[in-house]
Amino acid sequence: MKILLNKTSLTESLRHFSDIGFVPTMGSIHKGHLSLISKSNQMCQKTVVSIFVNPKQFDNKKDFKTYPKNIKKDLKVLNQSKTVDFVYIPKFKDIFKNNKKPRIKLIKKDKILCAKFRNGHFEGVLDVMDRLTYIVRPTKIFMGNKDFQQLFLVKKYLKKKYNINVLGCKTIREKNKVALSSRNYFLSKRDLILASRVVKKLINVKKNIKNKKNKNKYLLTVKDNFQKQFKIKIEYLELRNINNLKLSNVINSSKLFVAYYLNGVRLIDNL
Repeated sequence: MKILLNKTSLTESLRHFSDIGFVPTMGSIHKGHLSLISKSNQMCQKTVVSIFVNPKQFDNKKDFKTYPKNIKKDLKVLNQSKTVDFVYIPKFKDIFKNNKKPRIKLIKKDKILCAKFRNGHFEGVLDVMDRLTYIVRPTKIFMGNKDFQQLFLVKKYLKKKYNINVLGCKTIREKNKVALSSRNYFLSKRDLILASRVVKKLINVKKNIKNKKNKNKYLLTVKDNFQKQFKIKIEYLELRNINNLKLSNVINSSKLFVAYYLNGVRLIDNL
């Protein structure tokens, strides 16, 4: 595993390879990230993992400051996995040397789900993904389905621009059904038990919703009941088509999307 700390060393190290898989991360490496790396290794000649906590995608400065960062631990996990060829750990100036305003703006119809509640978040994500993709020049990018809206937008805005494949990989879950996430580090054991109850209940909702005539109207009732039962704040609970993210009233080609706060920690999922 070779550690690359700047764009020059990355370019030099990759110039001999034409089939590069790219796994962009913000660190706090877990089994979900390792599954993306494994997929990249299966499909590509070499795999590059980036670790960069992008301040531009945080709509809350406090959230950025408290985001879990432990580069030594991340490198240890990646090294022990024996699956990574290159780890790119750039500094801010390496990515944003040309620090213009974000080159990508969301159109109105894309300001749904998380984009509706996190102003500027996805503009920040797409900006840094644009810059990282330009630097790494991968043939394939591997991203998790847990952040489905992020995956959808990266495909929409960057796939054609760079003529690359953006591949969504399955969400990795704990035995208790909670999706792996860096933000889970903020949850106590009690919180994780509650999160498990929420997701298991949502799985049942997804099973039962097929019998409901107006599915998103039904979900408004479910949302209200969940907030009272679990004492959580739910931002959205919606059924949407996975191909265009429009509200859906059919189960086929649709997912149940949720975002909620559990003791101040924002969690997202889709089922």
